[in-house]
Amino acid sequence: MEFKITMPRKRRELYNKEICACSIFGAMNRDGERFTGAGVMKAIANMHVRGNGLGGGFAAYGIYPEHKDYYAFHLMFTGGSAEARMAAKRDFDPYLYENFDVVFDEEIPHRDESTVSDPPLVWRYFVTPNKKGDDAALPDEDYIVAKIMHVNTQIDNAYVFSSGKNMGCFKGVGYPEEIGEYFMLDRLYQAYTWTVHGRFPTNTQAWWGGAHPFSLLDTTVVHNGEISSYGTNRWYLEMYGYACTLQTDTEVIAYAADLLMRRQRLPIELVAKILAPPIWNSIDRMNEKEKKLLTTLRMVYGPLLMNGPFSIIIGQTGKMIGLTDRIRLRPLTAATRGPMFYLSSEEASIRLISPELDSVWTPNGGEPVIGELNNIA
Repeated sequence: MEFKITMPRKRRELYNKEICACSIFGAMNRDGERFTGAGVMKAIANMHVRGNGLGGGFAAYGIYPEHKDYYAFHLMFTGGSAEARMAAKRDFDPYLYENFDVVFDEEIPHRDESTVSDPPLVWRYFVTPNKKGDDAALPDEDYIVAKIMHVNTQIDNAYVFSSGKNMGCFKGVGYPEEIGEYFMLDRLYQAYTWTVHGRFPTNTQAWWGGAHPFSLLDTTVVHNGEISSYGTNRWYLEMYGYACTLQTDTEVIAYAADLLMRRQRLPIELVAKILAPPIWNSIDRMNEKEKKLLTTLRMVYGPLLMNGPFSIIIGQTGKMIGLTDRIRLRPLTAATRGPMFYLSSEEASIRLISPELDSVWTPNGGEPVIGELNNIA
């Protein structure tokens, strides 16, 4: 006699919930030669089943050589109608022009026919700071961060989601290859570094601002995993003036990277030991010098420890960095071919666009793998 257990449909769907998906991919030409987004769109599409169509996005470095000396602000204006989105832009523009000199702005080109869902109005502005009064003494980047935080918290339906020089983020609700097609990244742009994310949200809503990458100035982050320490990380970052407004845990990683690497000028090797430190038992077995360093970092930066499974790609001007949690609960593969440096959730996606590789390896948990331009201009 055979027995067959039939699970109720609702419980079966819960049992089949995928909590370890999402896909990340990065490609960098270390000689600085620029290439279109076609290859990375193909690579991320190869990991289609790791996402569910509720978010995708790209970061691209070197795409605005004609405006390379200006900060490129990418804005999304949301709302339930085209009129509401234009109203948000009308509310935002006076604030921007009061605080920045704008040399050029336009709606970001996109396809009119698309499978993406409910796109906001997406605009770009090329700007320089116009500091006055008490703000005059601020470094440009601190000034810009303060103004971005004001916009994202105080101006309804307006979000600055990209703000670096000679780079930009493009993201939204859809599969990443659909977002790439919507913004025509395979035809309109060339970059020396591309990073891309395919999203499978588990604990947060799917909306255009919540898609990856998360970005501040020239730092961008794409992430596979879950930051269960989000509340503690967020409270710590708020003490330094960062406001998390985009309703996704990954946002804290981008702000932590900005705080540690730009403001406090820590090298990525130390940043990795703050975000993904060894467990205490491992620290206890180290030599005195290492033990003292890691104990100090845990004491000073304990609230920035990123608890939970993650693999991330951090993009910056002239640099691409891969990092996983300390026990590698999310996958990451690195590879090289000539001047090309790749990071991916799956090796198959790298080999799809570069079948022959010089080297392929799996980075150790908590240890960064870094690609840099050979000559950073």
